[in-house]
Amino acid sequence: MSLALVHSRARENVRAPAVRVEVHLSGGLPNTAIVGLPEAAVRESKDRVRAAIQNAQFEYPARRITVNLAPADLPKDGARFDLPIALGILAATGQIPLDALASGEFLGELALTGELRAVDGVLPAAIAAKADGRTLFVPQANGAEAALVADADVRTARTLLEICAHLHGHKTLPEAVVAPVAPADDGPDLADVRGQALARRALEIAAAGAHHLLFLGPPGCGKTLLASRLPGILPPLSEDEALETAAIASVSGRGVDLSHWKRRPWRAPHHTASAVALVGGGADPRPGEISLAHHGVLFLDELAEWDRYTLDVLREPMESGRVCISRAARQAEFPARFQLVAAMNPCPCGWAGDASGRCRCTAEQVARYRGRISGPLLDRIDLHVAVPRLPHGDLRADAPPGEPSAAVRARVVGARRIQVQRGGGPNALLGQRQLERVARLSAADQALLERAIDALQLSARATHRILRVARTIADLADSASITTAHLSEAIGYRQLDRRSAMSTA
Repeated sequence: MSLALVHSRARENVRAPAVRVEVHLSGGLPNTAIVGLPEAAVRESKDRVRAAIQNAQFEYPARRITVNLAPADLPKDGARFDLPIALGILAATGQIPLDALASGEFLGELALTGELRAVDGVLPAAIAAKADGRTLFVPQANGAEAALVADADVRTARTLLEICAHLHGHKTLPEAVVAPVAPADDGPDLADVRGQALARRALEIAAAGAHHLLFLGPPGCGKTLLASRLPGILPPLSEDEALETAAIASVSGRGVDLSHWKRRPWRAPHHTASAVALVGGGADPRPGEISLAHHGVLFLDELAEWDRYTLDVLREPMESGRVCISRAARQAEFPARFQLVAAMNPCPCGWAGDASGRCRCTAEQVARYRGRISGPLLDRIDLHVAVPRLPHGDLRADAPPGEPSAAVRARVVGARRIQVQRGGGPNALLGQRQLERVARLSAADQALLERAIDALQLSARATHRILRVARTIADLADSASITTAHLSEAIGYRQLDRRSAMSTA
């Protein structure tokens, strides 16, 4: 036997396309050639494989070895193909049974000692292997991640020798075991927030309808505290959503947080982050912060301190829920259905509008500061909420705690259930035709909305977002239709539109 075939998986975006590792032995001077668009780490695998095979007490053939990674036009990167290449060489030389390889897929980096090291992107490979009905063999360090796929047949091994013993039938490799998951309610609790009734109400509305939210207030008023409580009041992830989110983390190189993989992501990059860090990219495109926040929350603190160009790259993903990264060599697309929560001060010193009168910023300085955030980006944020400085009574140690996250989450889950049954998803994702159907207004309310459009100089996008927020408020009240109170409250959450209109006047 001089030809062997081993199944494996590449990493491409958040997918794991199948790769056939074909190994052929022929006469000639001893040499190992790897073809099929391999990158540097893949080409270097021949030296790792040789040492691993010899240290596992197998014979490395002194023949001409050709390894083909098919399909040839798919880029191959990383050390994930070390294990299938080694098994292909052993099968081609008759040192392990060739038939035993047919029903399995293999991933893993080899140490020179023959030990198996973890690789990234294992979770998408486990999903794909399950769909194809094959057993996936991975390093022991990757087992808990691969086991997240329910009913997938995943086996783990510590060394190349253990894999070979399993293929010979001398030993059965253990099945991968899921790591313990932390309780869903062990995160930050909304009860920690004292006072701030308006901001708490806006946070609940944002959670119920998946709306984007901006907090505007002086330093130390609780903007970050409020934002960090949003994941705890969101509905729990479904199994498919949790797997999709974990798959993005798996291919990012950061790994999956196995104890919290069913919890909605919370990403809070620093305001010095670049556009590539935010949306993803690089020579080998990897997901950025907005994709890592998929089905979760992206928190941008000190919004006015961010580079304006960096912020503006968010505009398209906020509408489409995905980001497409184009490079000369390849194109990558990642999901990015995140919920944006931002916080900023009202002026450079942070105290504009405070009752203390300590702000000394001029109108021009305030306008320049707020002008760092583009109008189109603000237009896409559904709720602009002023968060005032806390009164002394709320700062006392014996002040009553706020309503806990569990109580708020119950109302949010009820409202979200109504939205899913009616439109298939949260109100923030309603299309124009769906919105026209579910957000009909009476003649008096339509006139109210038109007056608000003229007074606040609202765009069509901002108008539609007001209607979506009003629909969410009605759902929280278990109301079949939008009333004047619901619409008025939704209009009241366009704080920055109101201030812009006043400054223009």
